[in-house]
Amino acid sequence: MLNILLVDDDEEFTSVACHIIEFLGHDIMTANSLQEAYQILENNDFEHIFLDFMLPDGSGLHLIDYINKSDQTPYITLITGHPLVKGMLDSLCGPKIDYLAKPLQREDLEQALSHKSPKATNKKHNSSLPNKHFGCLIGESDAMKALYTMIERVSLTQANVMLMGESGVGKEVVAEAIHSATNKVNNTAHQLIATNCGALSKELIVSELFGHEKGAFTGAIAKKEGVFQRAGDGTLFLDEVTEMPIDMQPNLLRVLENKKVTSVGGTKEVTVNCRVISASNRSVAEIAEKKCLREDIYFRLAVFPIAIPALRERKEDIPLLAHTFLHELNEENNRQYQWQAVQLQRLMDYDWPGNVRELRHAIHRAFIMSDPQSTSIELPTIFRSPFSSISESSHSVSAGQTIEDVEKELIKVTLKDVNGNKSLAAEMLGISTKTLYNRLHAYGEFKE
Repeated sequence: MLNILLVDDDEEFTSVACHIIEFLGHDIMTANSLQEAYQILENNDFEHIFLDFMLPDGSGLHLIDYINKSDQTPYITLITGHPLVKGMLDSLCGPKIDYLAKPLQREDLEQALSHKSPKATNKKHNSSLPNKHFGCLIGESDAMKALYTMIERVSLTQANVMLMGESGVGKEVVAEAIHSATNKVNNTAHQLIATNCGALSKELIVSELFGHEKGAFTGAIAKKEGVFQRAGDGTLFLDEVTEMPIDMQPNLLRVLENKKVTSVGGTKEVTVNCRVISASNRSVAEIAEKKCLREDIYFRLAVFPIAIPALRERKEDIPLLAHTFLHELNEENNRQYQWQAVQLQRLMDYDWPGNVRELRHAIHRAFIMSDPQSTSIELPTIFRSPFSSISESSHSVSAGQTIEDVEKELIKVTLKDVNGNKSLAAEMLGISTKTLYNRLHAYGEFKE
């Protein structure tokens, strides 16, 4: 049985946490401010302290300073509503300080009370790889959960789907997920056929889509089925569909409307029954403005449009992707490289304009450049791509910064992430809106 102090001004969280900790068989006292915690510590000793990073009358780091100057040596678990705190404070805190991010589960509290630091459990996390949804998608962010819901819903139908998102977000992988989910729902094993409309010449695109007869044109030495026929009752993925020449698009429209194709040089119509999943890295507004896709074709293709989030919009998924990519490279090359917490934070701090594709490329390059006799992977000094002006940002803590500097940086980062929405920022930071406004007022430069 442990004596535990919980310092947090969130009454609802405090009530739930106390109930769990008491259920686990420990004694617990609570404080909702720094001053109250100071008073309790004057007369009581604790083996473990759960400490909110940001309290109404100051930062939890002040309490850590106070404890370090006293005779007490409890384990401390910092609690925060913002995942960036882990990386920012890693260089400030010692081996007896761990981190947890809200919302917490019972298992989180049990692990913290077992005094297993993140470093001690790192190998366990590495060996337990992230779940691959639909066999191919990785991510547990709200944005990805919303995507999974859309995939599940559309898999119950045969509706055509248009995937929209920036280059590198994984549109073909999402197409594979929809195809896989549809096969599972219907208990079938139909195939997925993919073709890139932007990579085909104007002369060959009709033949690629609809097939051709022997002798239909110079070089047609044999009959060939088009991708619509090859897809059968399965899925046809048309990547970069908005790059298809505009004068070729009426041919596609006819197939989408009638479900029949006629091969080049042929006279017989063949019925096709595949679902069409198309993809474009252009936004709907750009498609309409530049008229790169006929309106009637757009509505045939985009019966169910899906916008795939950019990687910078789901940064909490970056460690999951990084662990998966590194594990795959380790397996292929018989290596044992492992991530360090500070490295994962660096990956999260960058905006990744090339999205998942750029992240995978950066990890692969770092893997090649790392010492094969070591277990440590070596990341490059900067991630900046020659194709983008977005530069790497850093939210790490440097020597000489005060506790107030750390708080300021965290508030700035959070407000930037939520476009200045103070209520949402306060929720992410795990503090009340009133406390946030008090901090903004105290720091002057953040006044509205």
